[in-house]
Amino acid sequence: VPAPGSRREHYRVREGAWATLMSMQNGMVQLMFEVADKGIAAAGPDSLAARRLEEMRDFYGFMFRELPALVERWRAERKSGR
Repeated sequence: VPAPGSRREHYRVREGAWATLMSMQNGMVQLMFEVADKGIAAAGPDSLAARRLEEMRDFYGFMFRELPALVERWRAERKSGR
């Protein structure tokens, strides 16, 4: 946003921006899950790389499932004034 007399960049963050941003991250979380799954197939199931990618896939799967509820809990908490 413009700031009279300043040459610096000034930004205004909308109310609720952080929860919206995290909600939009769900697509990236799903993509990381899918990439890990493809990597497991490419590396072979018994390799060290596959075991590491399984952990990555499981983590992103967990995040994908949990993130919507977490954002909703945050919004409810903000609404209740906590």
